[in-house]
Amino acid sequence: METKMIGNKIAEARKKIQISQAQLAERLFISAQAVGKWERGESMPDIITFNRMAEILGVDLNYFSNSFNSVPVAANNGNPSEKQKRKPLKDMSLGNWTGADFSGLKNLHKKFSSANLKNCIFAGSELSGLQLKGNHVDGCDFSDSDLSVSQINNSYLANNNFRDCSLKETEFSKSFIRRCDFSGADFTGAVIKSGGFEKNTISGAILNGTSFIGTALAEIVFDGKIEDCIFENCAFSGVTFQNATLIDTFFKNKSLKRIRFIDCHADRITYAFLKNGKADLNGVELINNQF
Repeated sequence: METKMIGNKIAEARKKIQISQAQLAERLFISAQAVGKWERGESMPDIITFNRMAEILGVDLNYFSNSFNSVPVAANNGNPSEKQKRKPLKDMSLGNWTGADFSGLKNLHKKFSSANLKNCIFAGSELSGLQLKGNHVDGCDFSDSDLSVSQINNSYLANNNFRDCSLKETEFSKSFIRRCDFSGADFTGAVIKSGGFEKNTISGAILNGTSFIGTALAEIVFDGKIEDCIFENCAFSGVTFQNATLIDTFFKNKSLKRIRFIDCHADRITYAFLKNGKADLNGVELINNQF
């Protein structure tokens, strides 16, 4: 494949969905300069990035090859193909949604992949099973919505309201979540892995069977009851556990020295994990007497 031809196809597909080089770069977690080099034919993405970019641009991976025919071929005497029949009539993916009000609506799952969502309202909506892939979600209101059993991958979420949401068994993978309000949200069985969770508010959130794996945790205050949770290979910066009760919670990190504990309680097994990680236990009282 020739780099110049590929660059032209990237630019053509990008312009078709009306996003800038900077917006494409942000969704791919790379620099805008790298996208510019691709489109000028000075370099090419690797195969993993090709796959990711194909999802964002809404094209088949074969689109980038010389032999790809971009002109639709009529078939069955003008009747729609089986693939066309299966395509949702109201597919909301790949769009730029700003200020839209979806509050109280039902069955919106699987319709927003690779879309930009800004200042949209989903309050009180039924969104269980939602699939977000390559999304940029900023300033949206998901308060009191059901987002359980959802898959949120390779996305950037900032300044969103998730107060009192159900996030049961939802998985956040390779996503960066910043300055969001999760007060009172239910994270039972949720997984947050291989991404960033920074400067979010989680006061009163339910953390039961919740897993943080390979996640950068920064400027977070954990409170309340934390039970049967996992913190494994996480990076901690400015993380505080305050007025928290930790039960059957597993910590596996080389060092837990950067975590602050204020007026906390822990059961024997959790206390042992913290001690093994060299955590400062001055702010932790052992439940049921001493260790």
